[in-house]
Amino acid sequence: MKLTSKILESVMEEGRKILLENEAKKVCMEYGIPVTRFKLAKNEVEAVEAAGGIGYPVVLKIVSPDIVHKSDVGGVMLNLKNSGEVQNAYRKILENVNAKKKEAKIIGVLVQEMAPPSTEVIVGAVKDPQFGHALMFGLGGVFVEVLKDVTFRIAPINETDAREMITEVKAYPLLKGYRNMPPADLNAITDILLNVSRLVMENPKIKELDLNPIIVYDKGAKAVDARIILEQLTKLV
Repeated sequence: MKLTSKILESVMEEGRKILLENEAKKVCMEYGIPVTRFKLAKNEVEAVEAAGGIGYPVVLKIVSPDIVHKSDVGGVMLNLKNSGEVQNAYRKILENVNAKKKEAKIIGVLVQEMAPPSTEVIVGAVKDPQFGHALMFGLGGVFVEVLKDVTFRIAPINETDAREMITEVKAYPLLKGYRNMPPADLNAITDILLNVSRLVMENPKIKELDLNPIIVYDKGAKAVDARIILEQLTKLV
């Protein structure tokens, strides 16, 4: 059984529909979707060790099956530059969560690399009862939130479909490089779209998948956040 199948099976056996972020990122990694380096820490010592192994600066995020929107409960700390800041951030995150969502079950804190800024894009998938999985691509920030500048395709897609999705968004010229922004690695985006297509086709229990943001560089790309939601609480067949 693939790691992904084992993770999805375990999630459903626990009565959950939403994968923890570390689980979602492990699924992505198995399908060749690049993510920021990460490690789950259960205490301050483990958090400091993880940060040292990953390399500063780092981000800390609460990991809990009861918390979907981490920022709303003060569960995210950014741009931590040394062990002292990691220790303080770990304590502060737990204090925040205890104050705002005391009943939440805490699995630990995710330590992940602080990816350098660059062009941000979004890749997602949602399962329609009639048509199956639809893939979505768009640029991040205002282009999605305000302008709704996204494009869709029904999975599975091929390389031609993926490249058409990229060129169809109105903000496509920004991906080719604009003023002081370097051109984005379109091959890396194409690969992510193809791998997401394969992931949802091979795992039909996935109802929603959201990689937001994916930071794209002139060479390569990394998904900073990953969210996967399952459609029903039944075991995999």
